[in-house]
Amino acid sequence: MIHSLFLINHSGDIFLEKHWKSVISRSVCDYFFEAKEKAVEPENVAPVLQTPHHYLISIYRGKLFFLSVIQTEVPPLFVIEFLHRVADTIQVNRSSSDSGGGSNVGDTLPTGQLSNVPWRRAGVKYTNNEAYFDVIEEIDAILDKSGTTVFAEIQGVIEACVRLTGMPDLTLSFMNPRLLDDVSFHPCVRFKRWEAERVLSFIPPDGNFTLMNYHVSSQNLVAIPVYVKQSISFFETGPCGRLDITIGPKQNMGKTVENMMVTIHMPKAVLSANLTATQGNYTYDITTKVLVWDIGKLNPQKLPNLRGSLSIQAGTPKPEENPSLNIDLKIQQVAISGLKVSRLDMYGEKYKPFKGVKYLTKAGKFQVRT
Repeated sequence: MIHSLFLINHSGDIFLEKHWKSVISRSVCDYFFEAKEKAVEPENVAPVLQTPHHYLISIYRGKLFFLSVIQTEVPPLFVIEFLHRVADTIQVNRSSSDSGGGSNVGDTLPTGQLSNVPWRRAGVKYTNNEAYFDVIEEIDAILDKSGTTVFAEIQGVIEACVRLTGMPDLTLSFMNPRLLDDVSFHPCVRFKRWEAERVLSFIPPDGNFTLMNYHVSSQNLVAIPVYVKQSISFFETGPCGRLDITIGPKQNMGKTVENMMVTIHMPKAVLSANLTATQGNYTYDITTKVLVWDIGKLNPQKLPNLRGSLSIQAGTPKPEENPSLNIDLKIQQVAISGLKVSRLDMYGEKYKPFKGVKYLTKAGKFQVRT
């Protein structure tokens, strides 16, 4: 119900935050700060604020604001009661520590490492200034026996490696940002700018960090990169069955499908597999009953095929259900959703950094029913 909780002092500083699902950027609090500035007294801030994508519900206790972020409609009094209980708990802990004697916290802070941006230290210097971003997408899909998509969605992440001198201010723009939904950001991202323009504006942390996570749930936007023709059958009489699988590239935008692998958890009655692979190699573990076909790269001119017989334990009934195929694959330099970075701009510093974007699509939970 409550997505995130922020504790804000009387002067407007966020000194504590808690996220129960994904991280929501601190910039969502800008709506609260605007309401706080308009209010004459802290107690006069409206307890419920509506933003384009969230509800902000808050209380003011002991010179602190307890601000909750909600993504769906809920009874406000229920949330306010929860916030008062949080406030009561904090006051009890503060009273206990006040009566417990001296503190181990020093009176001075280290110098040379602090800046006005909490996630970035001051005085960062590099000989080579560079900013690289990896757009990584995982396809979760279920295909039925005929190859029709039953379910498909994409889980995406943008990983950043930023090594820039000084205090750079970056703007990352996309060619088609409207296809993204259920987006969560690193706290450095200015959320209001994203809501208004669908642009990522941020002062980056130094080094490696996750810039954003996103989700594409509209099934018509999820391109399935391979097709699978398969037949697995077990005969009513006789201790055997047949297997025939062919895989080919479907929609890969001109890129090669790599690291192709098929994993099948066979019924317990399957003793062995006598198969022939036109590409790659297969193994069958008689203990775990797992068949693995390691194909490698897909060649559109010569489609890989795996076929042969399956030996069934004598006297056992025909398996009630056919096993599913679990697919693994990778496609370099493609985001299967169609997401593309159009440009990266830097402000606040005069040098020109090295910059680049890489794309990777891979299978998540990708299953073909037989």
